[in-house]
Amino acid sequence: MPQSLPTDPTAPAGLDTGLDTGLDVETDVDAVADAAGTPEEILLELVDDEGVTIGTAEKHWAHQQPGRLHRAFSVFLFDRQGRMLLQRRALGKYHSPGVWSNTCCGHPYPDEPPFVAAARRTAEELGVAPALLCEAGTVRYDLPDEATGLIEREWNHLFVGLVTAPVRPNPDEVDDYAFVTAEELRELEAERPFSVWFRTVFEAALPGIREIAGKDW
Repeated sequence: MPQSLPTDPTAPAGLDTGLDTGLDVETDVDAVADAAGTPEEILLELVDDEGVTIGTAEKHWAHQQPGRLHRAFSVFLFDRQGRMLLQRRALGKYHSPGVWSNTCCGHPYPDEPPFVAAARRTAEELGVAPALLCEAGTVRYDLPDEATGLIEREWNHLFVGLVTAPVRPNPDEVDDYAFVTAEELRELEAERPFSVWFRTVFEAALPGIREIAGKDW
């Protein structure tokens, strides 16, 4: 693994997609505050076994054992060289702090389309909007996290895309980041802890990843 992390995905000749989705992403905060400045609870969409919304639940409560099945999203962005953007989650996060994971993960607000949530949250965490973002299917899983005692019971919407602007991570959300090749990803997984959901969502998104980043993945 290279010790110097690239921060600007510079495009080599001949690989310019020419795509500009014109995403206008408003930066928000993970914890919404009321008029008095008091943090309000963050609600997630609960879903049934078919992914249909059946209600809402407070985020932390939904991740307590035995867990409640809820809607989520996972984003995999690549630079024009076909390298995946990974992030190391901030040490202050309540869930899976300090571990490596895919570009961005999160939960739509109730009634928020997953695509909108994925673009919004990527901008909030990494300071950059995707230049291209495509749906790559869904995956359901039940994954306990032994380190925190929490559980991920999620109906996860997968997205793959391109990033062409410099990354400016929010230190409250992201401790570190790296652009990696498929081989470098395998090396990093062998050396460092990753989120419990990473391998599951990565394998589910592989067909879409290969359409964006090539067969080397």
